[in-house]
Amino acid sequence: MRLRRSFSNPEVPLFDPFLLLDRFGSNNPADYLAGFPWHPHRGIETVTYILDGRVAHRDTLGNEGVIGPGDVQWMNSGSGIIHQEMPQRTEGALSGFQLWVNLPAKEKMSTPAYRGLTAPDLPVVPTDAGAQVKVVAGTYGAVEGPVRGIPVDPTYLDVSVPAGAAFELPTPPGYTAFAHAIDGAGSFEGTDSSSVASGETVLFGPGRAVSARAGDQGFRFLLVTGRPLHEPVAWYGPIVMNTRAELVTAMQQLDHGQFIHHRRPIVEE
Repeated sequence: MRLRRSFSNPEVPLFDPFLLLDRFGSNNPADYLAGFPWHPHRGIETVTYILDGRVAHRDTLGNEGVIGPGDVQWMNSGSGIIHQEMPQRTEGALSGFQLWVNLPAKEKMSTPAYRGLTAPDLPVVPTDAGAQVKVVAGTYGAVEGPVRGIPVDPTYLDVSVPAGAAFELPTPPGYTAFAHAIDGAGSFEGTDSSSVASGETVLFGPGRAVSARAGDQGFRFLLVTGRPLHEPVAWYGPIVMNTRAELVTAMQQLDHGQFIHHRRPIVEE
């Protein structure tokens, strides 16, 4: 699938506990129909957020379904899961995001779990300044998102700010915070850039709040925060552990059909 990767392995110490952010999308089905066929994960959570189009999902827990515009799939791979994410041919564009969230060492061999959320499941909070804040995880104002109980205590917001208006989110001390511009342009207080445009990612330094102001065309962005783990990261493809020995064990188990510790059978069509 054609995609743009905002950060990955080299930036792990900066974005801890977040490992990777991909923005995928195209108007051409040839760019996305190959999708992501069956592949393993261990030691991480994957968060897929669809803006346009539809993606079919199946996994070794027996979960399956199709996520469409505004839907979110939050999967904890834990001790091991094998899944596929296959875009569906559609009129217009397919676009969305996938974020990888690291699991602490004590949770890496936990039981895998899957949350599938449709657009109506996600509360949208209006602000006095006219912004609209979709809450996936964490809280905005008095509203809590439906994704709860995640080890790194994340906040995951889709924020739309009208032209010239301001937005602010208080952030816990010591938490990592970043934003990715979806549409329009705007500025963030305390950053080196006077304007952040669509496709750009901003990592914030220490502070008590993230403050944004929209430009003349308005500003829509993802805003994500989380508690850093400060643990060693051993990463090979879709598997993220704490030591090389754990990676070797994972690959040996994968080779010998012992990778899945918790399974419900998938019935092939």
